[in-house]
Amino acid sequence: MAATAVRYLRSVGAATATAAPGAVDPLPRPDLRAVAHDERPPVDPGAFRQVLGHFASGVTVVTAHGPDGPAGFACQSFASLSLDPPLVAFMVARTSTTWPRIARAGAFCVNILGAGQGALCRGFAVSGADKFAGVGYAPAPATGSPLLDAVPAWVDCRVQAVHTGGDHLIVVGRVEALGATEGDEGPLLFHRGTFGRFES
Repeated sequence: MAATAVRYLRSVGAATATAAPGAVDPLPRPDLRAVAHDERPPVDPGAFRQVLGHFASGVTVVTAHGPDGPAGFACQSFASLSLDPPLVAFMVARTSTTWPRIARAGAFCVNILGAGQGALCRGFAVSGADKFAGVGYAPAPATGSPLLDAVPAWVDCRVQAVHTGGDHLIVVGRVEALGATEGDEGPLLFHRGTFGRFES
């Protein structure tokens, strides 16, 4: 439940007094370091990205609808977490300007993209633009978060918990509703910096 996340945020000193009912305040963004300033980092950031880029992942757009309108961002760090209770998780950078809007909503919809939706993903990957311009959507059944038109699958969630993970936050959502279509398009994949599709 969102209340669990709010209690956690209060326990670590995050302000929650101004949050709307059901909203989850984003965690503060301290300057986190795994090593001291005079120590050599254990792994070169460029090498980290290059090696981990070999792991292919699906691509999603995480959306929410708050008092200031729809919000969303492209996300490849999404995964199922638990069957009982039904939980999913995604990771978001602490520097994200979209995450605070989703946190205020206290709910989100994960739109799982199909192989032909690379342009849609790119539109939600930019910062500062009107990401919903020309994008059709309807309210997801449980939370009202934007469910994008023509996505092959979607997962409608309420924020269950938020955990720190270095320069990212780990957001856990409790699944309230979900669905999929019967299309044969296959998933949109991200691998070594480019989009691709699954070949069976």
